[in-house]
Amino acid sequence: MNRFNLQRLLTVCVLAASVNQAYAHSAEDHSQHQAPAARLESTRVEIVDVPLVDQDGKSVRLEKDLLNDKIVVMGFIYTSCTTVCPVVSSIMGKVQKQLGGRVGSDVQLVSISVDPLRDDPKRLADYARQFQNGPGWSWLTGSAPSISDTLKGLGAQSPDLKNHAPLIMVGDGNSSHWTRYYGFTDPQVLITEINKLSGLRVHAKHTAIALESQP
Repeated sequence: MNRFNLQRLLTVCVLAASVNQAYAHSAEDHSQHQAPAARLESTRVEIVDVPLVDQDGKSVRLEKDLLNDKIVVMGFIYTSCTTVCPVVSSIMGKVQKQLGGRVGSDVQLVSISVDPLRDDPKRLADYARQFQNGPGWSWLTGSAPSISDTLKGLGAQSPDLKNHAPLIMVGDGNSSHWTRYYGFTDPQVLITEINKLSGLRVHAKHTAIALESQP
């Protein structure tokens, strides 16, 4: 093998190792996961009215306090996860950065811990600092029954914590019809859906005003 081909082979091997390292999961976290391909599906959700706790230790109700009248981006994580969960949180962080002041105004970000036994508010607050930049992003935990009921209603419960699927959901907090995004979704795809939902709201508002103005 000549020097050029040897150098090319070594380059390919390094790139392959880098990709594998980026997506590989430790034996403790997601031991059976592979790099997930992004895909989406429409879904119907049920927002369960149970008490949850945010990263500041404040008691909140998901629908009443966070989702009501907002376009929502929701992810599912746990703080001891060292691979998939940071990627999901990073994607949401990029969404927050690109939307700027809209987050906390007409858009709400929500991350729900799927490991409430370990993820108390302080632990979530420490974790959130790695990804959050500004207001409008709530990190939620709660009692095991409350989290379980919440995840069931959202269709996001996994029987095996270590093998939960990377998932982000986008929806209108005033509607039960949402979109699930599995895998590592491009933030711009999520922003496109957010803008679409915002546009539908504006259209519905204008239509209602036009109908009211008719004799």
